[in-house]
Amino acid sequence: MPELPDVEGFRKVLESCVKGRVVQRVEVRDAGVLHGVSARRLREALEGRRFTEPERHGKWLLARTGGPTLVLHFGMTGQLVCARPDDAVEAHDRVLFTVARDRQLRYRDQRKLQGLWLAEEELEVARLLDGQGPDAMAVDRAEFESALAARRGSVKTVLTDQSVLAGLGNLLADEILWRARLRPANRASDLTESDRRRLYTQMRRTLRSAVTAGCVPPRDSWLTGHRDDPDPACPRCGTSLRRSRMAGRGTVWCPRCQPDGA
Repeated sequence: MPELPDVEGFRKVLESCVKGRVVQRVEVRDAGVLHGVSARRLREALEGRRFTEPERHGKWLLARTGGPTLVLHFGMTGQLVCARPDDAVEAHDRVLFTVARDRQLRYRDQRKLQGLWLAEEELEVARLLDGQGPDAMAVDRAEFESALAARRGSVKTVLTDQSVLAGLGNLLADEILWRARLRPANRASDLTESDRRRLYTQMRRTLRSAVTAGCVPPRDSWLTGHRDDPDPACPRCGTSLRRSRMAGRGTVWCPRCQPDGA
């Protein structure tokens, strides 16, 4: 599933592919990814408009035009691809935005769990993002610590709750908690001030590295690089990793590095 680093990567694709260019043609190949807008209205609103600086909030991407804003969410399998208009269209290319003879932005999504919205004005952008917490890359330490201290759920559930903190998903939460040496099942409200500060520091470090990579990288030195191994071992201490499910999510942790109550 695309998480904050992936969506930041898509923001860069959008910026490099279409920023400053006029939308010449919008082709909706599958209206099933459109929410609250018809294919005809999407074409009318965007053709002739110029894409400006894109923005990201958590897992949401805002493609602004100085008028209507195209709002994108990538669900489980969505992505943005910069292609040429004469490149072969793939089966999961749902909407195509042609901006030049050699530039075409494609919204590609296999499972179609989210998709595209059109916000005609800024109030509609705010409505779509209503309920989202602060962006995980932008939140300051005091706001982060306050949000965690007020939650009684498990710390992993809190980290992946988009209304608390926008942008973190399953892989990032497990990676950050492993780096902070905190067990995912610990209650967020039970964390000490030292725990919360360490968690914030590790979140920032992990996000910086992941954003640079454009994903949560499966490096040998990362938990992410071993979670899918047949017999996964902690890259820090060599202990066999444990697996469980929390709120329906596969969760991986090290019983030695992340002891109970730590």
